[in-house]
Amino acid sequence: MFPSFIITLRETLEAALIVGIIYGYLQRTQQTKYLKTVWLGVASGVSLSLFGAIIFSRFAGGFSGKAEELFEGIAMIVGALLITTLIFWMMRRRDIIKSLESSVAQHVAATHELGIYLLVLVAILREGIETILFLQAASLVSTDQNLIGALVGIFIALILGYGIYVGSLRIKIKPFFTITGIILMLFAAGLFAHGVNELQNAGYIAIFIPELWNINPALLADGSFPLLHENGYIGGFFKGLLGYNGNPSLLELLTYITSLGAIIILWKKVTKTPSSVKTN
Repeated sequence: MFPSFIITLRETLEAALIVGIIYGYLQRTQQTKYLKTVWLGVASGVSLSLFGAIIFSRFAGGFSGKAEELFEGIAMIVGALLITTLIFWMMRRRDIIKSLESSVAQHVAATHELGIYLLVLVAILREGIETILFLQAASLVSTDQNLIGALVGIFIALILGYGIYVGSLRIKIKPFFTITGIILMLFAAGLFAHGVNELQNAGYIAIFIPELWNINPALLADGSFPLLHENGYIGGFFKGLLGYNGNPSLLELLTYITSLGAIIILWKKVTKTPSSVKTN
């Protein structure tokens, strides 16, 4: 639930801020005739994202046996790579507000309504596709109330985005994206490890040492999972968020340590450069 909440909270708020920047610029420059175009772009982007989610879910559910394990392993690893890459890409972006307003100004000057429509559509669709891929990867690790977490994240992000736009709410955007970025990077390291585990189960990667240890407590008398079991309440939470596994293989553990170490090194390298988004 928590990973899906963070994913939709971050992605939806990012989309809301982009739309808010464009919408606010058009209002300030008294180009209100284009406001309907902005909302049309939003509606189109959301519709296409939902359509893509339906198609992707049907495609993802069409596997079984080793093919399913292969698909899940690849989906987890690709999802982890995308999460890591896109977070670092956002951190390195400079003058995002200036860039968006410049693009809108060019379309307005050329009375290019289609350009404004496509600008909004692409922004919403990009965030939508990212959300679909990330949520799919999260659901493969843990199926515990992912839909609820995703919906709560979207709802809160829309409230925050509206509050920021109308000026009734002031939050520091940069720390927010930094904190959620760290959480998602920890999640990405877990995805890498889980992806390797799935490929090992499917027989596509050698197992070597199948089980370094097993700290999953035995089931309770009523057949339920103890709290620290990887499918229990606490263990399941850390499994979905941090890649916790009570009985990891050697390669799975090495993958987690290596990927997390690489992410930390990249994080330090990127944070040494001046911040790109100057919003408070």
